[in-house]
Amino acid sequence: MIKENKGLPLSRKDWIMVGGGLLATAISGVLTFSGANSILTFVISGIALALLAALVGQATDQLGSVLGSGATGVVQSALGNLPELFVGIFALRAGLVEVVQASLVGSILGNSLFVLGLAFFLGGVKNGSQRFGKDAPRMIATLTLLAVAALAIPTLVAGLHTPAAGHEEGLSIACAVILLVVFIASIPFSLSGGLDESGQEEETSEGWPLWLTISFLVVSAVGAAFVSDWFVTALTPATQTLGISQSFTGLVIVALAGNAVENVVGVQLAIKNKPDYAVSVILNSSLQIALALIPALVLLSLFVGGSHLTLVLPGLLLAALGLAAIISNLVIYDGESNWLEGLILMGLYGIIAVSFWWG
Repeated sequence: MIKENKGLPLSRKDWIMVGGGLLATAISGVLTFSGANSILTFVISGIALALLAALVGQATDQLGSVLGSGATGVVQSALGNLPELFVGIFALRAGLVEVVQASLVGSILGNSLFVLGLAFFLGGVKNGSQRFGKDAPRMIATLTLLAVAALAIPTLVAGLHTPAAGHEEGLSIACAVILLVVFIASIPFSLSGGLDESGQEEETSEGWPLWLTISFLVVSAVGAAFVSDWFVTALTPATQTLGISQSFTGLVIVALAGNAVENVVGVQLAIKNKPDYAVSVILNSSLQIALALIPALVLLSLFVGGSHLTLVLPGLLLAALGLAAIISNLVIYDGESNWLEGLILMGLYGIIAVSFWWG
């Protein structure tokens, strides 16, 4: 049963986060409409996106007192991916398909390698080896492998010049619909993943009142929509001035800016020795990007104008995605983590990121 959360007043830290997000959003808007330096606008817009995403994460974390870890992870990941959805839509309208493909793959890599690795590393350094429920993470990892396979098929069809070559857009739409069906079918399983090792729901202290939590979620989502547009507008001139390739920009910069929720919340939960919640939030985000966000953008690209998004990826992006899915699957399979496993995941992420520096 969901109980109403009659919470406590905002802490000083909460007020700083709210004020910082609103201030960064306002400055980003002023810089955009005044035609200010593109690099400054790009940086401030990225900071605003990260703060808004962190605010979404903080607000959704308050739902942990009325929802289990599985449900909280699903809701938090869905709302946390809103900035990426908005960035993807505006980037497609601007014709930046390469940036969108790299940022989507980068989001999966960032969550399943960098964020999960950082959570395991810092959680392990502070608390030693941490144990978490096995069933839900294993199923999430398996579903992520399915999504990687769905991304591989159109790419292989185009690269191997099969009879389906030339129909990549139709094949991508078919794959997108199938992935969305699988994602919808997986939601009940993800919602049931809220039990800790003893089979009991984790208890959390009361936090914000429910109305305040919902208000912050709505305001943050609306703000993220505007800031995403400004961020994409400044992206191309800023990267051209800095001499950064579109692939690296999408894979690392855009992906990490859009994943600030998991960067902050997932790592904090691991440090607080709440590995079930941490793994649920981080892995659910990767799963929702792979099974829901990517297919949704494929279908939305048919209607929003600009370039159409297909699932035909550059070979190196696909190879990196496959390696990340395999190694993260191996690491979480035993239901136990330590700092060295976290370092391994971050190490692979660093190698992949460097390989895209030149484009």
